[in-house]
Amino acid sequence: MFIDKITIKIKGGDGGNGCASFRREKYVPKGGPNGGDGGKGGDIVIEAVTGEQSLIGLYYKRHYSGERGKHGQGNDKHGRSGKNVILKVPAGTVVKDIEKEHEVVCDLDTPGKRFVAAHGGKGGKGNKHFVSSINRTPKHCEEGRPGEEKHLEMELKTIADIGLVGYPNAGKSTLLGSLSAAAPKAAPYPFTTLQPTVGIVEFQDFFRISIADIPGLIEGAHNNVGLGHKFLKHIERTKVLLYVIDMSGLDGRNPFDDYISLKNELEQYQAGLSDRPSLIAANKIDLVQSSENLKDFSERLKDNIEIIKISAIDSTNLNMLLNRLRKKLESVL
Repeated sequence: MFIDKITIKIKGGDGGNGCASFRREKYVPKGGPNGGDGGKGGDIVIEAVTGEQSLIGLYYKRHYSGERGKHGQGNDKHGRSGKNVILKVPAGTVVKDIEKEHEVVCDLDTPGKRFVAAHGGKGGKGNKHFVSSINRTPKHCEEGRPGEEKHLEMELKTIADIGLVGYPNAGKSTLLGSLSAAAPKAAPYPFTTLQPTVGIVEFQDFFRISIADIPGLIEGAHNNVGLGHKFLKHIERTKVLLYVIDMSGLDGRNPFDDYISLKNELEQYQAGLSDRPSLIAANKIDLVQSSENLKDFSERLKDNIEIIKISAIDSTNLNMLLNRLRKKLESVL
């Protein structure tokens, strides 16, 4: 199951209570106060990690509480602080505070980045802190403070260097499977890909690029038609776009119209998104109809964007495509 948006409730641990006690020592009349402080409550910490591509780890449990701090004791013994609760989420997770009109409180866009989402309460002071010139034997102490409570929304936006953009059945899944070790579902019907899939390509000099197969867009996606906003957001963080265009036109669509429609959907969703560094993969070039369609496509194309003829299914020109993608990516890093 792929989960890219959830809401959770969290609460930092309450602080432990301070202690009111007095020394009991021989030959020390009216021994002074020696009550220890309560321990601090545990924090709720959210950490971005690699190796996760979904928020499913938090899907089945929506309430998290930090451990309460231990109470203080006599003889100046302080209570132990409560243990923190660490919630691990995929890098690329955006955390919003629902009670503050969905204000973004943290963008965990880097693996290893941590954020204290709810602080534990401060421990109460023992009675030894309340000694004064007029009160040498204070009998009162403080209670621990309650931990912070938050209602959060977490939304995952996939982090990848290259984003594959194309209509259903354009061959994106087949292409990703041919370029990397990823194994996305590929079949001859629309919307076989129902979640973003990320593949890693490593070159001989150990340079690595990550490629995300974004589920197929259709006209009106920016208005939530088809898979709509559910997956358009996963394109936001990609540095380079690769338009995968079916040049065969076997589904009754015109390749150039597909390209214009895709650019429009990206621009309508987020201004400037279609202006990102891009390449066009003219896919299914092995089919008879593709040559004529590619000629028409090239004549009508006014954008300064390179077209690379490929066939994902039989790996034609995929090495050339990878090298062009690397060059394009290095120009923006």
